[in-house]
Amino acid sequence: MHNFEDELTCPICYSIFEDPRVLPCSHTFCRNCLENVLQASGNFYIWRPLRIPLKCPNCRSIIEIAPTGIESLPVNFALRAIIEKYQQEDHPDIVTCPEHYRQPLNVYCLLDKKLVCGHCLTIGQHHGHPIDDLQSAYMKEKDTPQKLLKQLTDTHWTDLTRLIEKLEEQKSHSEKMVQGDKEVVLQYFKELMDTLEQKKKIFLTALCDVGNLINQEYTPQIERMKEIREQQLELMTVTTSLQDESPLKFLEKIDDVRQRVQILKQRPLPEVQPVEIYPRVSKILKEEWSRTEIGQIKKALIPEMKISSKRMPCSWPDKDEKEVEFFKILNIVIVTLISVILMLILFFNQHIITFLNEITSICFSEVSLSIYQSLSNNLNDLRNILCHTLYLLKEFMWKIVSY
Repeated sequence: MHNFEDELTCPICYSIFEDPRVLPCSHTFCRNCLENVLQASGNFYIWRPLRIPLKCPNCRSIIEIAPTGIESLPVNFALRAIIEKYQQEDHPDIVTCPEHYRQPLNVYCLLDKKLVCGHCLTIGQHHGHPIDDLQSAYMKEKDTPQKLLKQLTDTHWTDLTRLIEKLEEQKSHSEKMVQGDKEVVLQYFKELMDTLEQKKKIFLTALCDVGNLINQEYTPQIERMKEIREQQLELMTVTTSLQDESPLKFLEKIDDVRQRVQILKQRPLPEVQPVEIYPRVSKILKEEWSRTEIGQIKKALIPEMKISSKRMPCSWPDKDEKEVEFFKILNIVIVTLISVILMLILFFNQHIITFLNEITSICFSEVSLSIYQSLSNNLNDLRNILCHTLYLLKEFMWKIVSY
């Protein structure tokens, strides 16, 4: 089929014949191709009445044609009919030019190294390029695959394979590192969240304990005050009802009501003062925990929270007057004793400091001065501890008195 296609191709333009004309030497060419050959030879002039000489592009023989030119040459009707039938049929095994409709790629362009059709050589972008026929070009390029195969299997490509293996190995190693780091991150933040959750629970537990202490501090007092108020309301009801009693009943009950009112009035109410909670959680979180590094979260301490009350003691119900007086005197004695102890501590502490200052300025060296300063600080700390102990003792005594 390819040879048959070659028979339908013009030897000048390498395209399928268009309007084929036969020369006297029996060679056929396209009418336009012969027109171009005639114009290129310079033998065609309008004023010449004689026959026009034309050299056959194929056999090189000189042919004389009529003055009317190429139009006088006979048409190769048989070849034209074959071409028309050929063009009407489908030829899937024939590769045609993508730029020129139904023109077969039957010429090899040596400059661009690609197959082209006749139109590409005459009117297309390959005009004037050196060409070769398919068979000749094939024979020249037949051994090229083996040469290319050698180039594709030399040391360069062996090194490329090793490089790919090395890159894949490094990629796998890096991916394992990233995966390991992901696991470390997940474990680290899990432990951190567990630690924070544990610290949060401890904080909330401490605050619940403080709430229980507050409840223990206030609830008994509130209940006792409610009891006194109930007694007050009861006496008010009794006092009001006396006005409706007969003189006899009135006189029998009035003295008893009077005594109950006097006893109730002699029970003084406590001086209500706010309870202090120390230390405060908000202060701890803002001043201490906000400056704590993440790595030190586990070591961050949660202080024990307590409450302190400055509430003065009072006489509770169900205590007789002698017992109340006793506790009043006891209170005065305890307060006086605490005041005397504090004054003695302050007095002797000042004298000790003065004495040590005088001795230090005369005899002691710098080492002795540091010892003195440490001793002075210890004395101050001891004084503070003693004061706090006495304060707790006082609170303890009042709780005993309360119960």
